[in-house]
Amino acid sequence: MTDPNLTRLQQRYQRVLNRIRQAEAACNRPPGGVRLLAVSKTKSMEEIAALADLGQGDFGENYLQEALQKIDRLRDRGLEWHFIGRIQSNKTRPIAENFHWVHSLASLKHAARLSDQRPPGLPPLNVCLQVNTSGEASKDGYREEALREEFEAYTRLPNLRIRGLMTIPAPAAGETAQHRPFERLRLLRDELMRAETPLDTLSMGMSEDLEAAIAEGATIIRIGTAIFGPRQYNQ
Repeated sequence: MTDPNLTRLQQRYQRVLNRIRQAEAACNRPPGGVRLLAVSKTKSMEEIAALADLGQGDFGENYLQEALQKIDRLRDRGLEWHFIGRIQSNKTRPIAENFHWVHSLASLKHAARLSDQRPPGLPPLNVCLQVNTSGEASKDGYREEALREEFEAYTRLPNLRIRGLMTIPAPAAGETAQHRPFERLRLLRDELMRAETPLDTLSMGMSEDLEAAIAEGATIIRIGTAIFGPRQYNQ
């Protein structure tokens, strides 16, 4: 018998894919140019496996210990794991050893630890530098001027590949307001880009604003609730 919860998960997943493709078409971007990152924190192995069966390959996790269990249990699936949570110095080694991407990097100290602790047999760790485009005191991330001052130091770390920028803007009412922080991130990315550091990634946009993010050039969309439903933090 088909599990109705997994059926609803599959339906929500397909709706998100349709939204992404429609947004790509609306702004004349090539189909498939936007990568969907399924934010699977607090979600079960079964739900992740069900999405993997549908072809979803990228999963984002905030909580390290929970993520490490999932990575170990699902290792034979060939999934790509993205760490999108707050980084702590005492947790950089398992992040460096187990993840393919880090989206929430905003400290040269943490970056140096990740580079030093990346195992020799693995390719460089893909990283995005987090930018606080809304200026919220409660949010992590660089202010733009601070990132300009430190950016070159990141490019010299041998076991990191600086892929681009990430932001989590404040909720905005209306389409115009949604566009502003994404435009700022795109312009900052364009300013920092070098021939030796192409910065091909803009990690921005979530369930409520993915259309605005895609219109402004997002290459990775981080979606949780629209796929999995409400968070279940009591797990």
